[in-house]
Amino acid sequence: MALTKDSRITLNDGHKIPVVGLGTYAPDEDPKSLVEEAVKVALEVGYRHIDSAFIYGNEVEVGRAINAKIADGTVKREEVFYTSKLWSTYHSPELVRPALEKSLKNLQLDYIDLFLIHIPMEFKPGDDLEPTDENGKLIYHNTDIRDTWKAMEDLKEAGVVKSIGVSNFNHKQIELILNMPGLRYKPVCNQVECHLYLNQSKLLEFCKSHNIVLEAYGVLGSTRDPDWYDQTAPILLEDPVLNSIAKKYGRTPAHVAMRHMLQRGIVVLAKSFKPERIKQNFEVFEFELSEEEIKTLNELNQNRRYVDFKWKDHPKWPFDEEY
Repeated sequence: MALTKDSRITLNDGHKIPVVGLGTYAPDEDPKSLVEEAVKVALEVGYRHIDSAFIYGNEVEVGRAINAKIADGTVKREEVFYTSKLWSTYHSPELVRPALEKSLKNLQLDYIDLFLIHIPMEFKPGDDLEPTDENGKLIYHNTDIRDTWKAMEDLKEAGVVKSIGVSNFNHKQIELILNMPGLRYKPVCNQVECHLYLNQSKLLEFCKSHNIVLEAYGVLGSTRDPDWYDQTAPILLEDPVLNSIAKKYGRTPAHVAMRHMLQRGIVVLAKSFKPERIKQNFEVFEFELSEEEIKTLNELNQNRRYVDFKWKDHPKWPFDEEY
């Protein structure tokens, strides 16, 4: 099937996710107005998938942009696929619905299309989003993720979210949910770091075998926020193999990096706050890589993570294994 700007993948609950979305995470020092303008531009260009999260602190601005573009006739609400995420201080089942309602209030929306458990580790419950002890260490909590998932299922049944999924989970954590007694809804997707240097081939295979969509963030490997990203890592978009293929097609390295993921059946989140780059990234549908080129790009994998999570001291840190 040819990929176009209107391409969507049908999720295991029947809803459809656009294959390219705009990511909206930004470092704290970036003005929130940048996010608002980026979402407006993206919707004007043709994006119909916007990804954010409560912890990003920008859902007011994202919602304002979506509602402005609905009001001026650019889009209808049902055409916009919006993703938010449950933060780790709200894993206790009784906190899940109130957490979602905070996002809905910030966004001024009636429902969310996709709601994800942001990370599989829980922090001490409450409104301190990164609770720390006297030594500055994060304070963890131990709600069973399956109990959190049951509360997520309740949200879906209540109609305030259309689909539910997970983010930053490894295959064992997904299996915990898949194998739980009384499971009502499987996760529709797993959103993870995925790019040429971390191509997640095993996790992709696992997810596909369970009809779970893999969704990739960090596809361009280019956000260098010192709070989260390994500053010593090579710059992915400067990779010589990537650049030689881009040159062949008269495309940008970003186009090839994104197209590689799309042709592997992965949903891609591309992040930029520059209007010209937002438009340019959406031109990813105008060319196609050969099977040989996909194979060549697959071989660039180094199992290298750019995202350097702060909670690696958690006893159940999930990334010690290969996938």
